[in-house]
Amino acid sequence: MAFNPSEFAEEEQLRPGFLAGLAGMGRNLLGLALCRVELAALELAEVRAAVLKLAVFFAVGVLTAFFALACWTGLVVLLAWDSLGWKILAIVALFYTLATLAIAMYARVLVRDGQLSLPLTMAELRNDRDALQ
Repeated sequence: MAFNPSEFAEEEQLRPGFLAGLAGMGRNLLGLALCRVELAALELAEVRAAVLKLAVFFAVGVLTAFFALACWTGLVVLLAWDSLGWKILAIVALFYTLATLAIAMYARVLVRDGQLSLPLTMAELRNDRDALQ
């Protein structure tokens, strides 16, 4: 059978039906959704790496702050030992105890007031739940 270019041109001019168009649109929407999911996954991976790096630097910063605090405390005790003796240890311990209590009370107030519980987000989620019921 010989190649007939007119038959090929007729097949090319046929338009897809409604279901074929709907299927094409569905494929495009699925592709778009997958593209968005891949983009979100990529951004989340970058954010996770940045948060991990921030956590490591925060931990190193806290560690160096503890060492600095210990060194300064040792220096204060050493310099005041001749004049105050063992009393300087009691003063330093009292200072750190009061600082710890103040921080603990502040954290308790934050938790009690609900500032760490994402109040606006929780309210929106409750509104969404009520709208769906």
